[in-house]
Amino acid sequence: MKLSEHKDLKEAITALPAKEKDKLLLRLVAKDKILTEHLHFKLLETELDLDARKEAIRHEIEKIIDNIQQVSYRDALYYLRHLTASINHFFKITKDAFGEAELKLLLLNSMPLSFNSPHYRGKDFGFQFAVYFVKSTDAVVKKVQKLHEDLQFDLAEDVNKLLNKIHDSHLAKGAEYIQLPKELDS
Repeated sequence: MKLSEHKDLKEAITALPAKEKDKLLLRLVAKDKILTEHLHFKLLETELDLDARKEAIRHEIEKIIDNIQQVSYRDALYYLRHLTASINHFFKITKDAFGEAELKLLLLNSMPLSFNSPHYRGKDFGFQFAVYFVKSTDAVVKKVQKLHEDLQFDLAEDVNKLLNKIHDSHLAKGAEYIQLPKELDS
């Protein structure tokens, strides 16, 4: 049931006394962990807290990437998905599109493209890793292209570094297949 489909309900809610609205709002917020965290960020945190959140994710990326060379494609795919989920959670809470793009570029630029063992129990995790990496790159390029021109300019060097990394690797055919650009249009 969408609120927009029930205009009479919307009017009834706005007509409620403030105390009753507050009570209902608090009950609704308590049911949604993401909404609770988002409201905490929006109402109680400052720019310093945003920077601290970004720094924590940067630290997590660096910690994992420092020890990733000796893993299999399976483990690399796990770490890539885990770190991407952390960045996605950061965006859900902060709504900081520039920070999200910046962190994803850091992750993808830091992630090596070759690992120990391409196979694990009959599955080709090397192929799965390649597909995930190229699609993630495509998604972050599209997000950067939606940002304001000044913000695009700030990220252009990192985007182009990532695009060159892919087009100069064994992932080039996959990048061409999905028509991933060779550089960010400025």
